Amino acid sequence: MTAPSVPEGSASHPDHDAKPIAATLEATFQVHLWEDRTRGEQWVPSYDARSLVLVGDDFLRTTSNNAVDSGRRTFEFRAVVPGAHRLVFEKRMGWKFTAEDRRVFLVRVDRAGGS
Repeated sequence: MTAPSVPEGSASHPDHDAKPIAATLEATFQVHLWEDRTRGEQWVPSYDARSLVLVGDDFLRTTSNNAVDSGRRTFEFRAVVPGAHRLVFEKRMGWKFTAEDRRVFLVRVDRAGGS
């Protein structure tokens, strides 16, 4: 038994609210997400490692209080296969089994020159 097909643009499609990212083959692109490490938050990416390669993961602390550890987390990926690829980030907490939040991106990778 197969699941019924859901049109890509419909509100019931799992990626209906995905944010588009345009990338060029072999070039890098970045995704910035807010993270509050004081609460134990951590963004965890999920993607096909044959299509996208994680080349950087940086955290910029933006608060000046010594008791607070929150800021902007930057993930840098290199696109190695042309086409459309799904990139999902789940905000995890160390003591929870389910994700606190999730962000979905659809990465469209084109060859240099748009071909």
